[in-house]
Amino acid sequence: MPDLEILLGIAAAVVLIGVLAVRISVRVGLPSLLLYLGIGVLLGESVLGIEFSDALLTESIGLAALVLILVEGGLTTRWDAVKPSLGVGIALSTVAVVVSIGVVGVALHVLLDLEWRTAFLWGAVLSSTDAAAVFSVLRGVGVSRRLAGALELESGMNDAPVVLAVLLLAAGDPITWLTPVLVVYELGAGAAIGVLLGLGGAWALRRAALPSTGLYPLAAIAVCVLAYSTGQFAHASGLLATYVCALVLGNSELPHRGGVQSFAEGTGWLAQIGLFVLLGLYATPSRLLDALVPALIAGLVLLVAARPLSVLAAATPFRVPWREQAFLSWSGLRGAVPIVLALIALTEGAPGAGRLVDVVFVLVVVLTLLQGTTLPVVARLLGVTQTVETQDIEVDAAPLDQLGADLIQVRVPVGSRLRGVYLSELRLPTGATVSLVVRDEEAFTPNGETRLRERDQLLVVATSGARHAAEERIRAVDAGGRLARWRGSTPR
Repeated sequence: MPDLEILLGIAAAVVLIGVLAVRISVRVGLPSLLLYLGIGVLLGESVLGIEFSDALLTESIGLAALVLILVEGGLTTRWDAVKPSLGVGIALSTVAVVVSIGVVGVALHVLLDLEWRTAFLWGAVLSSTDAAAVFSVLRGVGVSRRLAGALELESGMNDAPVVLAVLLLAAGDPITWLTPVLVVYELGAGAAIGVLLGLGGAWALRRAALPSTGLYPLAAIAVCVLAYSTGQFAHASGLLATYVCALVLGNSELPHRGGVQSFAEGTGWLAQIGLFVLLGLYATPSRLLDALVPALIAGLVLLVAARPLSVLAAATPFRVPWREQAFLSWSGLRGAVPIVLALIALTEGAPGAGRLVDVVFVLVVVLTLLQGTTLPVVARLLGVTQTVETQDIEVDAAPLDQLGADLIQVRVPVGSRLRGVYLSELRLPTGATVSLVVRDEEAFTPNGETRLRERDQLLVVATSGARHAAEERIRAVDAGGRLARWRGSTPR
């Protein structure tokens, strides 16, 4: 085994290359996950000679990384943005999964002469969209909130039912009438555990008065990981519990919420880099050529039949226009999740699972190259992009424990109706005041005649009792302008 300093040096170099790869991928329009996979293959036995073939360890690390990716996705997702898409998102993560498994299974049984159970197992592995791919690629496309929210919810929630389907089909046990009841229990219990731990974690963090701001992000992520463990111990869906818990925490009044989300985003990137590099290291390039033909057949079935039909079944009841349905069909991005699912099938001893791993690896590369690079173009051709995307207002709060007060930092986004509002018109509640404004990197003390501009940063000091009302008032004016009612806001 290499010395510790060598391992740490390699790990640091891989992370630094991975960070630089993000910038390169943005410039050339190539999804960064392919660069990470390429780094792993380069380090592997076929090039630099590092041998790694432990499927069980790869599966375990993959699931751990997926948990952290779901945590990042949930903590950084705004409920106001995804709430209008809740029905479509749930349908895409349940109904669409069933339809996709069925279509792919039947097609591969006919085209590749796979045994029925094996064919449906392949369909299950290929039916899950990838949270890491969606969270990193989709947010730069600039589509409407409804579409972005539906896809983020789908990628965050569909891993849970797909993992259950893979385990059921890979185990070889007979499927009875109790199977759907078990699936419903696992999903329902997982969601309930996520909600309870999310609410409990938010309540505890608001009252913890931790001695260091850096402890709040650690505690928030630990609560979400605890949700996964609790779900698994309760024989429920730990992945769904993780995402729901993170979603609840990320939309609660957390101290240092901006810092929590930034730390979670960094952790999510680290998990993505580590996961894709590990999967590239595990791959055996010499076997991938034999998997090319079945991978192309499976990919064609997925793109032209399974994904469009599954979106049609899930989105039609919600009267989603055909242009948006076409975009949803094309943006079912695959990434590391199908490879991890194939490894689950392999460790469960499913017949032909070794071949499935190779096929999925090739398929992920092909589909990522095809879909990831063309997604912005497809969005523009279908007319589902927004020319000017209104940004959500950023409100972050930090407790001043010894003073019984809170420090609220507000960033006025582009398109906010706070623009042009005088501070005297903001009408903050008693006990709250704007103490500082930063504009064009210049800080000054405002007065009632100070008029807000886009990209201004405000520092609001509020007593603990006035903090909630001050936040609500700021959000209300952001959404409704100076004449907004005193409490509450209406999402744009």
